[in-house]
Parts: sequence; structure tokens; C-alpha cells
Amino acid sequence: MLRACLLTALPAFVVMAGDVREEILVVVNGHIVTRRTFQQAVEQDAVALYRQYSGKELDEKLRDARGKTLQGLIDSFVIQDKAAELGIQVSDEHLQSIVEDIKQQNKFNSDADFEQALRTSLGIGLADYLKRTRQQLVQQEVLRREIFSKVAIEDQELRAYYEDHKDEYRMPSRFRIRELVLPRGTTPEEQQASQAKLNEIQTALKTGKSFEELVKAYSTSPTQSTGGDLGWLTKGLLMPTIESAALKLKTNEVSAPIETAKDITLVQLIAADLDAVRPFADVKASILEKLQEPKAQSAIETYLSQLRVRANIRYMVAKEIIVKG
Repeated sequence: MLRACLLTALPAFVVMAGDVREEILVVVNGHIVTRRTFQQAVEQDAVALYRQYSGKELDEKLRDARGKTLQGLIDSFVIQDKAAELGIQVSDEHLQSIVEDIKQQNKFNSDADFEQALRTSLGIGLADYLKRTRQQLVQQEVLRREIFSKVAIEDQELRAYYEDHKDEYRMPSRFRIRELVLPRGTTPEEQQASQAKLNEIQTALKTGKSFEELVKAYSTSPTQSTGGDLGWLTKGLLMPTIESAALKLKTNEVSAPIETAKDITLVQLIAADLDAVRPFADVKASILEKLQEPKAQSAIETYLSQLRVRANIRYMVAKEIIVKG
């Protein structure tokens, strides 16, 4: 209440912030939207539009951008006050965990590196980014509680979407093999010795000898110590002749000798996930969110309209003038 009184006592078009005088455009309950805040938001939203759209579609988006940005700033304060009423908070620890995840994913070694990337891509520092992220998380939680949790989607509808859109949840094909590599040799004597070893290996396999043990006994590849295990591989990483032979095998089956310019290779298929699809249980939550969103749009607008009506929103500069710029 005191804050609102102080604002009213100041000239309608400026607010004192240290030695900085800022023009007030809108007062939302006890919050203010200044011209500088609005202009920064307009510029940031415009950058996002330029990245997503082009040509005629971009022109149409930019035409309405200032009005939508202004409404977004107002709604953020309205929702923020609703969040306070509901007791919704985002802890500093949660915000920091988000920053650490982003730093790790993008290989930023320090907060300074992360902040530099923020200034380059978004034009804001770390403090402003944390403030914006906190507001977004709070808004998302308000809408989740008040709107999305009340939009019912039957499990049958979720599963039907999953079955019809499995390509969206298809995982990259991958396979795992062991390799046993013998040098072909450059002289007749070396080639004869390699052939003798190959014969020993194939005979041992027929008698049930473990391929892994044979790798450790005979292979000249650096993978000898791990039993020839190459780990999980995606298509295209191996020589085509080896990959093709490996993908024709059944699990635990060993290929015929594969000759290259320098080596003779045997491979064993350990496992293969070819054209695998993520399980329904793993993607159910994301499908629910996707199907809820269009059904919730009208409910969200109705909800925001109700919050706006109850809020004390005062335009210190006519809305038409703000939007026109």
C-alpha cells in the first residue's frame, strides 16, 4: 500500500531510481512497466521472431509484436501476484540447478562464460536471466495448477496419439559389437600364419569357445583388452563392409571373415536397437502436455481476462501511443 502511495505522489511520467529518471508506462497493482523495460522486451521478442520467421509471415508477426509484448509484461505481473496468493515460489537452489545444467550441456566452464553467452544471444546478464527464468517458472506453475491440471485427457487419447505419431519418438538406430582383428600380413609367410590363426579361431568357435576370450587371445586391435567390445554405435561410423555384415547377424552370432586391405576381421553382434521407439511410459507426460495445450488456450485466455479484471491496471501513457511507438 505504501509503495502504491509513493508511486502516486511522483510525477506521472517518471520514477526515480537512484539518479536515473524513467518514464512509467503502466502500473499493475504495485508493479511498474517503464519505457526502458518495455523497449528491452520489444527488442528481445523481435530477435526471437527474426529467428523463427521470415518474409510475409515475419512482417505480420512484427506488426502485432509491440501490443503482445506489452500485454505479456502486464500479464506477467498479474500472474506473479496470483502466484504469491497461491504460495508458489521458486527457490534459489532450483534456479542454480537450472544454470548448472545449462552450463554443463553447453560446456561453459564458469558463470562468466555463461553470462557472456547470454549477453551475446539475449542481450541480458546473468542476474536478469535468473529473474526472467524465475518469473517464467512461477507463471508455468500457476497455469499448471489453475488450467492444465483441470484439462482432462483420457489415457486412451494419449495412447492413440502415441500410436499415430511413433516417428516422433523413434530413437536413432544403434548396435553393439565385438571385433577380433588379425593382420593380413604382407608376405606369403605372414599371410599363411594369419590364415592358420583364423582357422584355429573358427575351430574354437565351433566347439563353443567364448568369442570374447578368443578376442583376448588373438586380436591385435586396441580393443583386445575389453574383449573387442566397441560399445554402442550408430549407423555410419564403421566401414560399410563391417557394418553391413554386423547388422545381418543375430544376437551373439559371429560373422564370416571380413577382409580389408590390411586386416581380417570377425565381428559378433552383442545387441541391436534398430528403428526402436521410446516406450509410451517415457513419453506419456510430454504427449499429455502437447494435447492439453490447444485445449487449454481458450481457458488460459479466459483465466487471464478474469485476473486482469480484478487487477488494478493503470495506463500512465495511453495504450495506443505505447503500442504505436
